[in-house]
Amino acid sequence: MRSISVLGATGSIGASTLDLIRRNRKDWRVVALTANGNAAALAALAREFEAEVAVCADPAALPALREALAGTNIEAAAGADALVDAARRPADIVMASIVGCAGLAPTMAAIEQGRTVALANKEALVSAGELMIAAVARHGTTLLPVDSEHNAIFQCLSGNKTEHVRWITLTASGGPFRDWSLEQLQSATPAQAIKHPNWSMGAKISVDSASMMNKGLEFIEAYHLFPVGLDRLRIIVHPQSIIHSMVEYHDGSTLAQLGPSDMRVPIASCLAWPERMETPLSSQLDLAAIGELTFRAPDELRFPATKLARQAAHAGGGIPAVLNAANEVAVDAFLNGRIGFTRIPAMVEDVLNAYAPPPPAAIDEVHEVDAQARRRAAALLEMA
Repeated sequence: MRSISVLGATGSIGASTLDLIRRNRKDWRVVALTANGNAAALAALAREFEAEVAVCADPAALPALREALAGTNIEAAAGADALVDAARRPADIVMASIVGCAGLAPTMAAIEQGRTVALANKEALVSAGELMIAAVARHGTTLLPVDSEHNAIFQCLSGNKTEHVRWITLTASGGPFRDWSLEQLQSATPAQAIKHPNWSMGAKISVDSASMMNKGLEFIEAYHLFPVGLDRLRIIVHPQSIIHSMVEYHDGSTLAQLGPSDMRVPIASCLAWPERMETPLSSQLDLAAIGELTFRAPDELRFPATKLARQAAHAGGGIPAVLNAANEVAVDAFLNGRIGFTRIPAMVEDVLNAYAPPPPAAIDEVHEVDAQARRRAAALLEMA
């Protein structure tokens, strides 16, 4: 029996992780489960999986969480410090799936335990990649990428040397607006943006996919995870989302990982690593039924987010954290009807042009860069 903590248990990644654990219940002991503020959902999961501790990020949710867990031996806690404490609890593997920069401190706390961390929080690695990778090396942590693209790369690199790599190619679905004109994009609604054609995801990541910022963030993440250099990373649009990424070697061989659009596949890869586990899927990959796989170059005129991310990656230091923070504010403003869809990358670019912090040397400094970028983004909103 292995032990696991799931940070972000009520989100889409957390739900898929717990679905796999539920189907292999005898193989797992659940240590900690966390959520943002949904005390009822978190308590129900904590009861089902007999977790040691349940933690809400929102301190206001603590009374409801305690009430929902009354009569059990499950510890209830809330707040940022409690999240970090939960991440520090001994567990064989920690699923780090808290969305946004809010997951940075808990993820770092998990890394510092020197065990295995399955990373589904791309924003943490984008904002503090150099610090996180240094911590992984310092503590001897095994870092397993959960994002389907990075998990695909991880699998394609298995048994090979990075110095033999010619290209790492991240595939992008292109999102729901891949065939829209620039004029159409200007009137895109939140309801349209979150309706991804291939994947079932949360609202924020769905909007990022629609703007291609998700792929830009993944570009920066790949740079930190796979040390081949920025000049060997590229993006290609692949509407079917069957090939999740590819690695081309100097001998001309290209290895690709294929699979259905179901996050349980890369999650299962992490949970079972270095072995494999049975993954229940509603349908198996049927290439004959799919018929064809198509590819196209990214259009950075309609979707400038990948260009902004690439520039941020080259700049390094605190710039990727500014990119991520400004994007989170812009996406939230779009989802709440305050700005239009095409204003998201424009707003991010405005913040990047206005704020160039020095490289952060510690997590507290990353948080300060993040906070400053958010304040600048919020100020732009007020001026709009």
